Amino acid sequence: MIADPFFWLCAIIAVFVTGISKGGFGGIAVLAVPLLSLTISPVQAASIMLPTMLVMDVFSIWAWRKTFSKYYIALILPGALVGICIGWAFSGKVDEDFVRIAVGLVAVVFSLYAIIGTLGERKLKALGKPWGIAASVITGFTSFIAHSGGPPYQAYMIPQGLDKKVFVGTGVIIFFILNAVKVPPYMMLGQFSFNNVMTSVILMPLAPIGVWVGVWLNGKVPQERFYQILYGLVLIVGIKLLIDGFTP
Repeated sequence: MIADPFFWLCAIIAVFVTGISKGGFGGIAVLAVPLLSLTISPVQAASIMLPTMLVMDVFSIWAWRKTFSKYYIALILPGALVGICIGWAFSGKVDEDFVRIAVGLVAVVFSLYAIIGTLGERKLKALGKPWGIAASVITGFTSFIAHSGGPPYQAYMIPQGLDKKVFVGTGVIIFFILNAVKVPPYMMLGQFSFNNVMTSVILMPLAPIGVWVGVWLNGKVPQERFYQILYGLVLIVGIKLLIDGFTP
């Protein structure tokens, strides 16, 4: 069992933030693995977070079970599953810093474009199916490598202009399926050691609390403000990933 008090502080914050993200403010969950990586390896951080994230997904699905888009689930899911397979095939061969930098660039460029567009009082142009398929593959790949599928997914989905509840519910279902699919490959790669699983179990009681806070915040924030906050969070996440990727 990990004895470092700083790890447990980072882990509690990471789980709580992830719960809020899955409850209604998607995007900030990507901070979890980088935060835990301050004290342990990114691979171990990802393996500890996955079981906890699955518990959060169950609570999130219950909270948003009536609001989702079948169309976007059908569009995103196949490509994301292909991305997971690619991530599995190249696991151990892909530089994690490269993944952080790539995802960070997507997040920063997209969020800055969105924020500038908001200031100029113009809406982002919705992207077509080919962009959705490309984004879905990148989402699956980065989700498998470092649980960082949020930014490429949001880069495509936010401009679609969905109702905020439909936006959240759709993402909850997609990422629950992706997280569940990642379990067998993680097992085959030996990432679920006894210590990692026990650490996840200890952190699990925090999962529903974070999800509840996210759902509550989502209900309190008007739709336009919701997306503005989301743009800002994605920008912060992107900057954080770039810093981590370029820092030795």
